Amino acid sequence: MSIIMGHYSYKMNLVIFLLLFLATLCVTPLIGSTQIDLANALSGGVHAQNNLDANILFQVRLPRILLGAVAGAALSVAGAVFQALLRNDLAAPFTLGVSSGAALGAVLAIVFNLNISILGFPMVSLFSFLGALGAIFLVFSLVRTRHGEFPTSILLLAGVTANFFFASMVMFLHYISDFGQSFRIIRWLMGGLDITDYQTVLSIAPMVFLGIGLLIYVGRDLNLISTGVHSATSRGVNVPRIQRIGFITASLITGTVVAITGPIGFVGLIVPHISRLFVGSDLRILIPVSMLFGASFLIICDTVARTLIAPTEIPVGIITAMLGGPFFVWLLKRKRQV
Repeated sequence: MSIIMGHYSYKMNLVIFLLLFLATLCVTPLIGSTQIDLANALSGGVHAQNNLDANILFQVRLPRILLGAVAGAALSVAGAVFQALLRNDLAAPFTLGVSSGAALGAVLAIVFNLNISILGFPMVSLFSFLGALGAIFLVFSLVRTRHGEFPTSILLLAGVTANFFFASMVMFLHYISDFGQSFRIIRWLMGGLDITDYQTVLSIAPMVFLGIGLLIYVGRDLNLISTGVHSATSRGVNVPRIQRIGFITASLITGTVVAITGPIGFVGLIVPHISRLFVGSDLRILIPVSMLFGASFLIICDTVARTLIAPTEIPVGIITAMLGGPFFVWLLKRKRQV
């Protein structure tokens, strides 16, 4: 009976968060500094040329909202996986240096004025992704033991060290850059969703959702590892293999998103904890819920960012940081009380 009730509760929670996401997806495109006539926009269609309402809805707001959904889903799922594998409530997608590595790559492209595109991707995004990959390779190669395991305490230390090293390189490059480059660097580091094409979204969505699907698939083994490596091994889990899948997949989907949006902080910290309050810690449930809630959360934050002081837009990274700071303090106090 309890199994049936648990399954029913899981489905109900999933439906609730799915409805929240669909409602967010339907409502937020209609909110902005310029009011649009929905009927007129829909009559114009996606490819309307002379319909202002259709252009604003389909060419400006909708791609940005879809990018927010993909980015929010990726960062939230990565945060849930890192918190489970590192057994640390304060872990986030950027804990292991992925964000700072991506930042170094982006800043290098800006400082050297690499303003060309390859296969439709700006060099800033390509260098950012390469920087994220370099950070992943560096941290995991330093930590991996002879048996292929990743000791969590050493992994955290390596991640913190990598963050400081890459951040110092970013500061050095920022210092020697000119005024225009300095502005671009600061703007990129704030994080944002200000794009206006579907190709960008379509280019990262497959990798992100394939990664999330893989993490859901190994969710049971990730659960066992989160209770302890020795306990998981005694239950037949191939710990080194699952650790590799979990850490590297979560890092890759984070790097993929950060390469396009820049570092958007605290989403991967806030969303998994709020989701956990509703559905518990089982990653087979937590990952899909975090994906849906993370998508909704970042879309809502970006809607606030582009309307709060309209027509001026605030980078969404500022809004998430403003929310994340107090949440982080609350989490620290809650952890101390426990």
